[in-house]
Amino acid sequence: MATTRSSERPLKPTDLRGILKYVPMFREHIFVIAIDGSIVEHENFQNLVTDIAVLRSLNINVVIVHGIGKQLRDTAARQRAELSDVYGEGATDAGTMEIACEAAGIVSQAVIEGLTHANLKCAITNAVRATQVGIIGGVDQQLTGKVEKIDTPLLKTLLAQGVIPLVTPILCDRDGNSLRANSDAVAAELAAELGASKLIYLTPFPGLILDGKLQVNLSLSALEKALQEKTTEIEERLRGKAQFAVRALNNGTQRAHILDGRTNGGLLAEIFDKVGTGSMIHANDYDCIRPAKKKDAQFIYSITKNAVKNKSLVKRSRQLIESHSEDYFVYEIDESIIGCACLRRFADAPDTAELCSVYVQPFYQDRGVGKKLVAYAEHQAREEGIKNLITCTTQTYGFFKSVCGFDDAEPKDLPPSRKTELAENGRNSKALIKKL
Repeated sequence: MATTRSSERPLKPTDLRGILKYVPMFREHIFVIAIDGSIVEHENFQNLVTDIAVLRSLNINVVIVHGIGKQLRDTAARQRAELSDVYGEGATDAGTMEIACEAAGIVSQAVIEGLTHANLKCAITNAVRATQVGIIGGVDQQLTGKVEKIDTPLLKTLLAQGVIPLVTPILCDRDGNSLRANSDAVAAELAAELGASKLIYLTPFPGLILDGKLQVNLSLSALEKALQEKTTEIEERLRGKAQFAVRALNNGTQRAHILDGRTNGGLLAEIFDKVGTGSMIHANDYDCIRPAKKKDAQFIYSITKNAVKNKSLVKRSRQLIESHSEDYFVYEIDESIIGCACLRRFADAPDTAELCSVYVQPFYQDRGVGKKLVAYAEHQAREEGIKNLITCTTQTYGFFKSVCGFDDAEPKDLPPSRKTELAENGRNSKALIKKL
């Protein structure tokens, strides 16, 4: 009988179902994974490699970029040498360059050994060409480089052969001279150039912390605003990753993730669990509200059952939801429904519609999802020429009045058929209205 270590959660059939639903979505996609040097040395590194093997088994292509910051510092300490720069962000003098090459060799070999242990094929490649950064603010950056050109056909040929390209932060220029680059910047450039679906930074941090909270889901625009207004709140070693994530997303990458590479199972959880373990930054088209389909009825019914139990929503059967599916709309995250609402029309009051069945799954509450669902309903109602949007609630009066701008409704504001229902159902709901 198979056993599991006490620190690991046993795999459940539901876990497999959750993963399998993502397989068609990600098959043949490219993920660029940037691994901090400190993570390569961590005891969880081989578990990460196993997670990468799972991705490859699902036909997800992987490109790995590794950092060398920790190894660079450690090597310099052993040699009692001074470094001009650690992370490829400032000037790199000849002495630092020599130590950086040594550190890169140490990390590359460790990564190769780990991948080989997991029966994964890999190859260190010179597909990324660099050029000198030059002089910035009057300071010669010496041997610090930046990406000049990426040999995309070479990388895609390797991927097509099932080989994981391994890119180090020591790059060559067109003349074969070595330059020290920032590995996070290299990863972002690769993600954009290869059309990667995901750029994943594996770090010794849980993710981006803003306002004292881990930002599990953050839009591109919200991160850009945070980098402008709350720069000092972001952990210093994560600022660059955040900036490069913004660059990658602005150049077509769909998602960027910043997560703790020391967490066993964290990589797979971040990809295949709708909650994840770190911070996901998404392009601004990530928030997807769409009209519901008949096949969504079962899921809408399932996620709203608890709200029906606590009397915050009116009970509606799956069959009833399905028969009125054209009135529903849903909020999706990576093709998983996390919220819904319904826009009900009235034959006896054509200029009035009711917003009902507004529900957001608990984990995503207080994140603005409900407000977006209400705004979507208002937009749809205006498009149809509806003048009055009403809602009836027992437990979310404050949300509709304070957050969404509804006012208390008078009996004359309600369609006759709705007044009759309210009088008969015994819920004693409060009615609100918003003039459109």
